[in-house]
Amino acid sequence: MLIIEKPGLQTSVQDLGRPGFQQYGVVAGGVMDPYSHRVANLLVGNSEHCATIEAALAGPSIRFETDSLIALAGGDLSPGIDGEQIPMWRPVAVRAGAVLTFGKPVSGCRVVLAVAGGIDVPEVMGSRSTYTKARIGGFDGRCLEKGDRLPVGNPSVSSKQWTATALTGAGDSKFCPADWTIKGSLIPAYGNKAEIRMMKGPQYHWFDEESRSTFFGGSFTVSSESDRMGYRLKGETLRLSEPRELLSEGVVAGSVQVPSGGSPILLMSDRQTTGGYPKIGQAATVDLPIIAQLQPGAKLRFIEVSVEEAQRLIVAQKRQLSELKSAIALKMKGE
Repeated sequence: MLIIEKPGLQTSVQDLGRPGFQQYGVVAGGVMDPYSHRVANLLVGNSEHCATIEAALAGPSIRFETDSLIALAGGDLSPGIDGEQIPMWRPVAVRAGAVLTFGKPVSGCRVVLAVAGGIDVPEVMGSRSTYTKARIGGFDGRCLEKGDRLPVGNPSVSSKQWTATALTGAGDSKFCPADWTIKGSLIPAYGNKAEIRMMKGPQYHWFDEESRSTFFGGSFTVSSESDRMGYRLKGETLRLSEPRELLSEGVVAGSVQVPSGGSPILLMSDRQTTGGYPKIGQAATVDLPIIAQLQPGAKLRFIEVSVEEAQRLIVAQKRQLSELKSAIALKMKGE
């Protein structure tokens, strides 16, 4: 059981979302940074689909009622156990009674906490993800609050054994991190500037030549008016070559819509199911985690790629995750 002593900012239970229900008006939702979610789960011996805790900018304080195995990935929000800094991107065995806290953001803005066994809240339409606007999933359909008690599922045998062995050799320390981590090349570099690989959207050619040139040649700033639904981008105004209307159609994460005002909106996890604004671009899936970690005020540029290249990139990432899963399983067995 995990006890929330301080809720932090936008702290919620998330998994990979509930796809397949957009036709019924139910958003896919899910964790903003799916890459960090997957890696954190693998590091504690979970399935990639297990529920984790996501927090933005100001992390929570969480007390562990039992010995636990955790992993933190995504944005570095200065995590610590009872005041002592702990590493990210590796397994960490934690003693019962220990309290996980966070400080100032160092890089990125969203941290993912995985616990061996997964956060065991009820599923809603096949997912444990929290969608606050409809108050479904997660913990009572809302962000976490002080005093909430989150149940944890049953860890794998190897996770239990690794945790017990690590804490036995940890002396009086409240935690014991693994002496290994994943390769540095697998850890994303988060910053206040990013180049996002982008495909042309279905209505790209509706925009005038100057707007098309600006979209792939200019720079945009993430507005403070951004949330899990979408990022409002500030920059040069984008205009259609002539007035046109579009019937509402399905949208996906990474779609860049342009309302009549000309300021683009980059849709994220809690996006609506359909949209009636023209879409000038579509971000490559492999770069959605980088976008998720951009703080308000961050700068981004769009680099054009083909659909084929975007597909190649996500296939390569999935292959890396599969290899990482096998490598971690061997490490947990001491091989």
